[in-house]
Amino acid sequence: MFREMMKKFLTAISIFTAVAGWSQVDGDHSKFKQLGTQLPTPNTYRTASGAPGHEYWQQKADYVMKIELDDDLQRVRGYETITYTNNSPDALQYLWLQLDQNVRALDSDSYLIEQSTMDSRMDFGSVLGMEPWFDGGFKLEEVKDGSGKDLKYTVNKTMMRIDLPAALKPGAKTTFSIKWWYNVNDRMKVGGRSGYEFFEEDGNYLYTIAQFYPRMVVYCDNEGWQHKQFLGRGEFTLNFGDYNVSITVPSDHIVASTGVLQNPNDVLTATEKKRFDQAKNADQPVIIVTEEEAREKEKNRQKGRKTWVFKAENVRDFAFASSRKFIWDAMGVEVGKNRPLAMSFYPKEGNPLWEQYSTKAVAQTLKTYSKFTIDYSYPVAISVHSKWIGMEYPMICFNGGRPEPDGTYSERTRTGMISVIIHEVGHNFFPMIINSDERQWTWMDEGLNTFCQYLTEKEFDRNYPTRRGPARNITEYMGGDKSKISPIMTNSESIYQFGNNAYGKPATALNILRETVMGRELFDHAFKEYARRWAFKHPTPADFFRTMEDASAVDLDWFWWGWFYSNDHVDMGLKKVRWFQMDTKNPQEEMAFNKAQDEAKPADISLERDKQYIVQTMLEADPSLNDFYTTRNKYEVLSLDTQEFERYMGELTDEERRLIESSKQFYEVTVENLGGLVMPLIFKFTYVDGTEEIRKIPVEVWRMSEKTITKVFITEKEVESIALDPYMEIADVDMSNNNWPPVQQPTRFELFKQRQGGSEENEMQRYNRSQK
Repeated sequence: MFREMMKKFLTAISIFTAVAGWSQVDGDHSKFKQLGTQLPTPNTYRTASGAPGHEYWQQKADYVMKIELDDDLQRVRGYETITYTNNSPDALQYLWLQLDQNVRALDSDSYLIEQSTMDSRMDFGSVLGMEPWFDGGFKLEEVKDGSGKDLKYTVNKTMMRIDLPAALKPGAKTTFSIKWWYNVNDRMKVGGRSGYEFFEEDGNYLYTIAQFYPRMVVYCDNEGWQHKQFLGRGEFTLNFGDYNVSITVPSDHIVASTGVLQNPNDVLTATEKKRFDQAKNADQPVIIVTEEEAREKEKNRQKGRKTWVFKAENVRDFAFASSRKFIWDAMGVEVGKNRPLAMSFYPKEGNPLWEQYSTKAVAQTLKTYSKFTIDYSYPVAISVHSKWIGMEYPMICFNGGRPEPDGTYSERTRTGMISVIIHEVGHNFFPMIINSDERQWTWMDEGLNTFCQYLTEKEFDRNYPTRRGPARNITEYMGGDKSKISPIMTNSESIYQFGNNAYGKPATALNILRETVMGRELFDHAFKEYARRWAFKHPTPADFFRTMEDASAVDLDWFWWGWFYSNDHVDMGLKKVRWFQMDTKNPQEEMAFNKAQDEAKPADISLERDKQYIVQTMLEADPSLNDFYTTRNKYEVLSLDTQEFERYMGELTDEERRLIESSKQFYEVTVENLGGLVMPLIFKFTYVDGTEEIRKIPVEVWRMSEKTITKVFITEKEVESIALDPYMEIADVDMSNNNWPPVQQPTRFELFKQRQGGSEENEMQRYNRSQK
């Protein structure tokens, strides 16, 4: 008997789940499975909470450098002394250094791995670019230990191994020196993150110099030596350390650099020094080198030399810019207890945009990023203008955004310039302070930084035309060809659609976490805690994932799986909506309801046409055929009906009676998951009286059924329409199936005449022409 009952019970459950659209979910393959062994095992260096462990360690590399910039040969010469401290528990038999300039050596793999094709018509640049022609690799002249003896070393493309005479024990230091030079690349022809721009009109150069010295490879607890070759895309993994750098340049050059200028009296005029000191306490930019002064230097190039000395503490890298063309302005910025200098260096070609916007964009970036992460603790933040670039280093970045020669500019140029300045200055936080491994995981700095850029742009201008961050802006990418979409958790060198994958999608994911999944309060606290925990340390993806959960008590494993480990997209659809009302058993109400329902039905087409063809029915001709059933009013309420209703109501409890009398409306809503990503559900109910209501369902509604869910919503009023994701906050790629009843949107197309030559005016030029 018991066996038969269980059989019937299991059969009923099977039928119920089939009807409801549920599917059996394998716990090992569920969208809600825990990350588990996908993340590295916690240990004493990195805890399960996402915080550094009590035995966390990291290496330190200090540099003393003497650098010479040759403005005639466009060449950098350098001599560096590196002091390397082994804070690891391991004895090191050798050291690895990065030779990033070797990416431009004639035998570099970066040329060999690029695909190329031919066509019947080819431009010179495409053909010349098929083979390397510029020799930009390091030329090493000596590698010596602290006593001046030669050290044995081996160069493997962009990496160099120095074999130590004796193992470097835990807690010990070693000092060695390297002498080198290399040819600086013309960025306008060769490209690159650094290099020079030549201004043919006045015969001057603007140098943005980075990756210019052999740098220590990171040795860490989770990777050992991180010496993955530099192929040009995956950026840098670097140690913190202190820098003392002397930079010798033409005497009329102005130098912008990582760190604090140590000898202003030696390199600045008395007027420049006075203005520089004023800028430290100014709340508006102070011009230190004016445009007129820069123009004069362009004409009268000096042949002498000056040495600028900079010191920087606890930074992971060093970069500088140098030119006689520089205009220079600066202002102080209140950031917590600190007052760093926001500064801009730009040629006259950058005006009027740069003088108006650059330094103020730097200042806003420091304020907003500090609010959402940690207070900016470095003494300066610099924006340098160089055409067609956006690149970041500690305390300094190189940014594009150039007006037309007549001083006008398009809105795209203006907002593009402001955005790139915010983005590159923001990199001071990610990865310059929160020092992730760029060579492995581009998203950890670019994605988090793009998210904070989005927050900053909103605080810069409420109506700022932000590109990345809003969920609606990522849908075209996420709904595209899956063979060309990589999961975010893909190594930097193997990513399809680099910008969307490493910048746009992670920034959008964080915005969705903040606005829709976690809420601002929980998200902001957790994100700030991640920044606090890992400031001036080396975080990994696992540290970020774990911290966000640890500081919020929100299980986000489903989110990391879907958004970071898969290339699924969001596509939720309202498959079906059924409207129910309670049968009140009240004969007066039910008969009136039935009558209204019947009268609302469309007429039977056959009966309507019969009125023309059937002149008289038999019943009409012979009334004797009528009886009770042909003459009764089927909507009439009988006394017996009333008695039965009263008896029914008398048997109900007070709670049951209130429910019957409440006139509640019931809407059974079925949602299907067409894209694969599970997400919380947001519904907007619009009622017939014009009022609206938002109802949110947590993502866990999908935990037992990942394809289709059905849920009943009880309302006090009749619903006119239901919209799923009404504010486009979950990145749904297809909104056409998100409304009940369905809503059709027209698609517009443009008519045009073929344009014959010429360039398109920007809006400012068009406006100026209209005023003439």
